[in-house]
Amino acid sequence: MFVDRAKIYVKAGDGGNGIVSFRREKYVPKGGPDGGDGGNGGNVWLKVDPHLQTLLDYRYRQHFKAERGAHGQGSNKTGKRGKDLTIRIPPGTLVKDFETGVVLGDLTEPGQTLLIARGGKGGRGNARFATPTNQAPRTSEPGTPGEERTILLELKLIADVGLVGFPNAGKSTLLSRVSNATPKIADYPFTTLRPNLGYVKIEDDFNFVLADIPGLIEGAADGKGLGLQFLRHIERTRLLVYLVEADSEFPEKDFETLRQELRRYSNTLAEKPAVFAFSKIDLLPSENRAKLHPPAGFDGPFVVFSSVTGEGLPTLLKIIRSELRRLTEETAVAEETDQSDF
Repeated sequence: MFVDRAKIYVKAGDGGNGIVSFRREKYVPKGGPDGGDGGNGGNVWLKVDPHLQTLLDYRYRQHFKAERGAHGQGSNKTGKRGKDLTIRIPPGTLVKDFETGVVLGDLTEPGQTLLIARGGKGGRGNARFATPTNQAPRTSEPGTPGEERTILLELKLIADVGLVGFPNAGKSTLLSRVSNATPKIADYPFTTLRPNLGYVKIEDDFNFVLADIPGLIEGAADGKGLGLQFLRHIERTRLLVYLVEADSEFPEKDFETLRQELRRYSNTLAEKPAVFAFSKIDLLPSENRAKLHPPAGFDGPFVVFSSVTGEGLPTLLKIIRSELRRLTEETAVAEETDQSDF
């Protein structure tokens, strides 16, 4: 089961209490104060685990608590520090405070960590309160509570290229033909009920990650169909590929509907660099294929292909490779310009 949202409660460990204690030794009837401090409570951390692909574990377990610090002891012994708690999450997880909606972190890199709740401080023992005028204090401090909060985890898959199209546009078939992914494929809408990622290797010098999300329908930005639930999974992509069936009666309207739904969800998403592709050209007579053209207003690369026959697939992959390399070069130039400004 693919789960890409989870709400969990986290509680860092409380600090241990300081204690009141006096040194008791033979022939020393009035030893001085030796009450130790309490130990600090354990912290709660989030850590990216590249082996995880879903937040499914947190549908069944939603409360997490780190260990509290031990109380102080006599002979000036400080209590043991509470153990930290590490919660493992998949790459691409956005972390928000559930109450305020404030983004606490965006964890994308393997091994990346985020301190989400800090443990309480241990209280001071009575040895800390000794003064020249009060050599036998009977005062100690309790430990402070550890931080607690409810957080929202939102998984956004990390892919280079995202496929955008209506249900049954051929996205899953394309993914299965060019990558190592094995999505469910059938001739009816909404076969894809979860995002799928595929690793695409072009010859020996280039590879990228391709994402297939459940098909959009008109009104997806308002929550219709499955689109809104998964649109965030293509927010991280560098390039979009719009897929429209070659035998569509109104291909330009289909494209405008797709782009409009993206725009209603996020202007940034709608303005991403894109490739336009007609899929399923095997359904058209050969004389009609030459009449296919990109929709008005689209100025990006254009290609026609068939995942069934393989026609046009090499061209599509070459275009994607070219676009990704161009975007990489532009990013590198922009970064160099930014650094030169300092």
